[in-house]
Amino acid sequence: MVVTTTRISSLLHCTHTFPQHHRDTIITTTTTTLNSRRRKGSLRVSMAAVKEVMVVMEEEEKKKLQLEDQSKWPKSVVDVGCGIGGSSRYLAKKFGANCVGITLSPVQAERANALAAAQGLADKVSFQVADALQQPFPDGQFDLVWSMESGEHMPNKPKFVGELARVAAPGGTIIIVTWCHRDLRPDEESLQQWEKDLLKKICDSFYLPEWCSTADYVKLLETMSLQDIKSADWSPFVAPFWPAVIRSALTWKGFTSILRSGLKTIKGALAMPLMIEGFRKGVIKFAIITCRKPENADGQ
Repeated sequence: MVVTTTRISSLLHCTHTFPQHHRDTIITTTTTTLNSRRRKGSLRVSMAAVKEVMVVMEEEEKKKLQLEDQSKWPKSVVDVGCGIGGSSRYLAKKFGANCVGITLSPVQAERANALAAAQGLADKVSFQVADALQQPFPDGQFDLVWSMESGEHMPNKPKFVGELARVAAPGGTIIIVTWCHRDLRPDEESLQQWEKDLLKKICDSFYLPEWCSTADYVKLLETMSLQDIKSADWSPFVAPFWPAVIRSALTWKGFTSILRSGLKTIKGALAMPLMIEGFRKGVIKFAIITCRKPENADGQ
């Protein structure tokens, strides 16, 4: 189920770069479909709604690709915090780009390379063990710097963002997809205590450092003179998947798999209701931040 969720999320994230009329169609259809299914109160029906949304998005993506100037597609991509490489394989197929994924886990890197080979992508996609805070690449190497659901694991956000900017080529695009806490209101200096307590429980369960807001990321990018900085909150479209993950974990196959994975996985599974609470109460945001490196930049 987690793999399925990641695949759906990849499709959602790519729509952020669609032309406005395509993006409006997807957002309207997604909202209408999910709200309709949610009112019926059935998780099973909600997953059917997801399939409907995926079909619409794939149709819209085909239209987009037909209209695009392929000379502007990224030719080189780095997937920072790649996991087992789902995003890299997707981007390689979509753009025909050469993708490099980095992860701290040798097991993930090995699995990702095996999956790429099995899908005939070994000549386009590769994975290696590397630290996102000290990437082993020269300045300005990648047309697209992609980081999906890894920023929340980074203990030093300025260094993380600085490395993304450093390895981006002049004129290249940076896309960060990450968990954030809500932005503070003008009259606030910090989150409320109950919000801090909730996030701390999640951090303790998922072994995460402190959270930051979308606005914090935007400020960091601004200090690095990056251009065309945009952000969006896709929480309404991602939040429904957490109950689905819990439902899959409660099957016999899911339950036994969690038990075999050890104490850390069990601890994380028990914390999933906290994520649902965080999304429901508006404390947790699923953020997308995009920007572009100036054409005349020589690296960060």
